[in-house]
Amino acid sequence: MKIQGNQFLSIERLQDQYLNAGRQQTEGTKQNGLSFQDILSGKTDGIREEGEVKFSKHAANRLVDRNIELTKEQVERLNMGAAKAGAKGINESLVIVDSLAFIVNVPNQTVITAMDQTETNENVFTNIDGAVIM
Repeated sequence: MKIQGNQFLSIERLQDQYLNAGRQQTEGTKQNGLSFQDILSGKTDGIREEGEVKFSKHAANRLVDRNIELTKEQVERLNMGAAKAGAKGINESLVIVDSLAFIVNVPNQTVITAMDQTETNENVFTNIDGAVIM
């Protein structure tokens, strides 16, 4: 807490100080027209193509933690797998691309988690209602 001249700041001054600081910080989350989410998902244009999956924060963290790097071709196959799952009416799909496994929420076009073959515990996947092997 800040004290000025041996007196506490008024609630109004503190409120104004912290609320304005919060607005400046929020406005500063965009650099060069890109939001944090755009930077996180590696998008430079800030627009997600129709039919293209996005990665949840959890899935993005799993990719980093597990040192999984996707090639452009693998991402295209993941997108095609999610589209095939959607065409069959699947809501939560396991999409397997090469030795990588992705759980995709199909209606939201969002990858929920990602893992490679060495980390799939006994090759058992739960809470899915379909699978697509690409």
